[in-house]
Amino acid sequence: MIDDRDYIGYGSRPPQAQWPGGARLALNINLNVEGGGERSILDGDGESEGLLNDIGQPALPGLRSMLAESVFEYGPRVGAWRLLELFRAFRVKVSVLAVAAAAERTPDLIRAFAAEGHEIVSHHFRWLDYQRVTESVEREHVARAFETLTRVVGRRPVGWMTGRPSASTRRLIVEAGGLLYDRDSLNDELPYWRVVAGRPHLVVPYSFETNDNRFDGNVGFSTADDFAGYMIDTFEELLAEGAHTPRMMSLALHDRLIGRPGRIAGLRRFLAHATARQGVWVATGQEIAEHWIRTHPFCEA
Repeated sequence: MIDDRDYIGYGSRPPQAQWPGGARLALNINLNVEGGGERSILDGDGESEGLLNDIGQPALPGLRSMLAESVFEYGPRVGAWRLLELFRAFRVKVSVLAVAAAAERTPDLIRAFAAEGHEIVSHHFRWLDYQRVTESVEREHVARAFETLTRVVGRRPVGWMTGRPSASTRRLIVEAGGLLYDRDSLNDELPYWRVVAGRPHLVVPYSFETNDNRFDGNVGFSTADDFAGYMIDTFEELLAEGAHTPRMMSLALHDRLIGRPGRIAGLRRFLAHATARQGVWVATGQEIAEHWIRTHPFCEA
């Protein structure tokens, strides 16, 4: 097995990002839309989804969890629409990480985001742990994800984020062609290039830390103030660092988590703070990728 891990990255000499307008910080907001693509007995899985279902309902083999199913339904029924209104109020564009099977079940929601200029990113075909899926099945899912989102949205996505990728995922999506970037990495605060399947490929790192997933089970955030305070502290630290080395902050959201009334208040506080500061470029993943490709094109080491 080839050791392709990179512990060095940019090290002590990160590139000057040269964000548009001389911004110190690129803020990328991501909304995960997964309801309808999660594990479900009705879709032939062995149990209901037990991860990030917000209520601590256990997944029992062979049995439907009606409460867990209803939590995932809350996102596209209520939470995502509340978030769409909030983004509209602050005039920010986000990257919608849409599970293709979920998008197929909620096309009006995905089209509403697309119609307002939000980027639609492929969040794979199902919301599964693809480490547990065979390569042949995953290859089929990659193709189905592109086909489904292209049909629902009217254009092929140029960004990809699996969430729980396999060792083969990046190669499979690059071989499928047409992508500008993927988000399946947590290891940096700036985009970087890799060679995948013999081709230059851009990675725009994501975050499981500046992420509302920490509301799940109240292991990280219990209140809206917890969320807002942590995100504002992160934002301010990166903005200060950006005076000499411009950075990127990836904020990750889920319609069924932050879309709750008592939690969206924290996101509203963060957006009010972030959009009032100077030197910030609020950008989609596609905008960041296109900028990086223009400004820092791939170069053989």
